[in-house]
Amino acid sequence: MRTRLLGFLLLSASVFAHAQGTRLWKQSSYASFEKGTPHGVAILSDGRLEASPAAALVASTSASAVWSVAAGKHGNVYLGTSSPAMVLKIAPDGTSTKLLETKDLSVQVVRMGPDGMLYAATLPDGKVYRIDPNGGAKTMVFDSTQVAAKPRYIWDLTFDHAGRLYIATGRPAAIYRVNPKDPSARPEKFFSSDEQHIRSLLFARDGTLYAGSDGRGLVYRITPDGKGFVLFEAPRQEIPAMALDPAGNLYVAAVGKKGASNLPQLDVHSAPTLTATIRIVTSGASASASDSKLIPGGTVIYRIAPDGAPRQLWASTHDVVYALAWQQDGNHGGLLAASGNLGHLYRIAADGTYADLAHLAAMQATALALNGDTVYVGTSNLGKLYKLAAGKNDRSTYVSRVYDAKFFSRWGKAQVRGTGRYDLFARVGNIEQPTEGWTDWRNVTPGASTATLPQARFLQWKAVLRPGASLDEVGFYFLRQNIAPVVDDTVVRLHARAPDQATPDSQTTPVSINFPPSANASFSYEISSGSSSPLLALPARNWATVRWKAHDANHDRLRYSVYYRQDGEANWQLLRANLRSTYTSFEMSRLPDGGYTLRVVASDALSHPAGGGLTGYKDTRHFLIDTTPPVVSALRATLANGSIHAVFDAHAKLSTIAHAYYSVDAGPWRYVEPVGHLSDSTEEHYDFTASVPKPEANLPASVSPASPSQHVIAVRVEDRAGNMTTEKAVVE
Repeated sequence: MRTRLLGFLLLSASVFAHAQGTRLWKQSSYASFEKGTPHGVAILSDGRLEASPAAALVASTSASAVWSVAAGKHGNVYLGTSSPAMVLKIAPDGTSTKLLETKDLSVQVVRMGPDGMLYAATLPDGKVYRIDPNGGAKTMVFDSTQVAAKPRYIWDLTFDHAGRLYIATGRPAAIYRVNPKDPSARPEKFFSSDEQHIRSLLFARDGTLYAGSDGRGLVYRITPDGKGFVLFEAPRQEIPAMALDPAGNLYVAAVGKKGASNLPQLDVHSAPTLTATIRIVTSGASASASDSKLIPGGTVIYRIAPDGAPRQLWASTHDVVYALAWQQDGNHGGLLAASGNLGHLYRIAADGTYADLAHLAAMQATALALNGDTVYVGTSNLGKLYKLAAGKNDRSTYVSRVYDAKFFSRWGKAQVRGTGRYDLFARVGNIEQPTEGWTDWRNVTPGASTATLPQARFLQWKAVLRPGASLDEVGFYFLRQNIAPVVDDTVVRLHARAPDQATPDSQTTPVSINFPPSANASFSYEISSGSSSPLLALPARNWATVRWKAHDANHDRLRYSVYYRQDGEANWQLLRANLRSTYTSFEMSRLPDGGYTLRVVASDALSHPAGGGLTGYKDTRHFLIDTTPPVVSALRATLANGSIHAVFDAHAKLSTIAHAYYSVDAGPWRYVEPVGHLSDSTEEHYDFTASVPKPEANLPASVSPASPSQHVIAVRVEDRAGNMTTEKAVVE
């Protein structure tokens, strides 16, 4: 109901006038640009858009996750997946060949060995396979069940200069070394740790092995003879990825709240009809990618200099970084970070500034591989492979978020600050999603009129950037249409005066003035003038108070006027003008007795140029002003047999007779009914007998009755407007 009402108001141009002056919707920061959709456009942390390589989809797999990517010869790329657990070979044309499929939950890592063979590790069975990338033989080079500790998890693989394979394991955390050239040689434990898992491995050029853990977030520096030194303890739980630049700086991603006891369960679908769950503790980053949950606290990336000094380089409260890689571009380079839960690929410079290179059509970017100037990105939810090639696109496109002007608006010139060649387009509509009922994209020239855009509530813009172009700021001027204010409710209370218009008496009990119950009590207005709480007024016989609630969707300042019209009259007469408050009181004696209706008019003229304001109004319920007391006539009383027989007539001008009472000799007032018992008319006849009180005994002579048989009977009549009159008669 509320949506339909708002839509009707927005589209009813007949009640519109221009509202509150021209406004500007402007985007000029990373946070505002990040809400749009780039394709081949990098969003820089300093709030700029510039052309960059577009992320092109290479292949879609049947797997839910791609955990690892390895680049091989001739443009071939190899993927390790889960759900199902496979090793896939992706040719340059996107065709896929299955090299390995296991009943394990995941192929966690794939690496190209120096011998030209492909190595793949599975979990939770903890096996490493040596695979001919041309589809030849497969041999097992490591089986966790054949070593004493029997680790079930393999998280990373790497090779030293001699071609020996190093295997990072978990539960327990250790690094094993295998010589693939000697199939008969048994694996040897190269390094062990008290952590839960060794999550990542990286060899430096000098033969130093770096290892990141899961548990306390440790970074080890391990010598060729297997002796480890804790280089850094991160304030996070897990180190899922590391990278080195040519200068020897080590970059580590730290994720997860330290000390968390129950990491998310890892749900993995191994077949369309089978779901398995690892119920023991797994890696937090892996579990997060599998069940689409964010690890608390996001990610912090640290740079550790060759002398061992660490410093924070980059942080995000909502991104979980799964993979790092250093990409060199001439004399410059940058750190690539693949993250979730929105599938972002970042490029981070040495000074901490960064660019969002791609928003991938997946929830997580989980794996990276470099092949010259080409970057391969594997994703999860769903399992896909993308690539970013060197060079700039001829047409890089950025589409802004949809902007809601809140009201039907006229769109003005575009304000743009940028360099190079670019084209700007805009479209408008009156529904939030630009799927139907919007205009087509229309070319917009910055600084020129946008008269081709019809008036509408929503706007979206698109920029097409040529190589070398950048945009620092894009904005659109717009003029909202005014909507008339609405008076939502009214109430009139007779015989009451507003507290700020009367002098309070400490002995007076306040009168509560409430709005009548609403037919739709759950409806609430966004902008409302006047509280729904009771208004405490003061009793005042000759006063009346009217109060109201009003709202203005444009947030305009409102002023109120109150008019009255008596029954039978055609014109409204002004009672109060230019009121700020949402109530007022007036003397009823200013108006002749009769039936009345009040009209409360709200105006937003103060917020608009002369002649540009609008009004809205609501009438009160009909009410009666009756200040004339009823008349008692034909009062006759006779004394007989010790009782008084009395008759009289009562007549009221407008209101029906409500009550009648009598009193004998100043005694208590006693209620008396009219003839026929019902008191439902402006004229009533009364006929009753009253007892004569017994004379008091022992009265002083000074007040003894001169005529004991004489009595006084008084009658009091009250109408339903509260008017009252009293008459008396003497009987003997």
